[in-house]
Amino acid sequence: MTKEELAKRIKDVAYLEGDFVLRSGKRSKYYLDKYLFETCPDILQALGEEFAKHAGEEVTLIAGAELGGVALAASTAMASGKNWIIVRNSKKGYGTGKMVEGVLNAGDVVLLVEDIATTGGQVLEAAKIITEAGASVKKIVCVIDRKQGAEENITDAGFVFESILTKHDLGIMD
Repeated sequence: MTKEELAKRIKDVAYLEGDFVLRSGKRSKYYLDKYLFETCPDILQALGEEFAKHAGEEVTLIAGAELGGVALAASTAMASGKNWIIVRNSKKGYGTGKMVEGVLNAGDVVLLVEDIATTGGQVLEAAKIITEAGASVKKIVCVIDRKQGAEENITDAGFVFESILTKHDLGIMD
């Protein structure tokens, strides 16, 4: 699937209009429902292939933050042949109580995948957990950059940021 076809598919299945409050607290006249596009096998497979292009030889591990990054990380792992982890938003109060599910070792070089980036808050929290474990984040890549500060916030925090698509690729110009 070309990037143009991918952008069209995502917009067709996941673009909603209305009055929405985003995770960042910002209000928006549109919403890109990540679960609507992440649950479509053709889109998920294409995204995994796109993310895998960012992995490179030096990346040893793929990471995704719960919940939106989980399917993306799994798809990327399948496309790249690299292991993957889930970074939790908070410790669960039962079982192992870990912040990372899967195996994250000090020295790992991680490709951190994200669904939709607005300000980058959630993915920066995940990057902090990864680096505190002694691993390094090679790059943070999202499916869609809403162009509302994520790139600046992520690069200001010292990470490389890229996106597969931007809101402009989907024809959203506001």
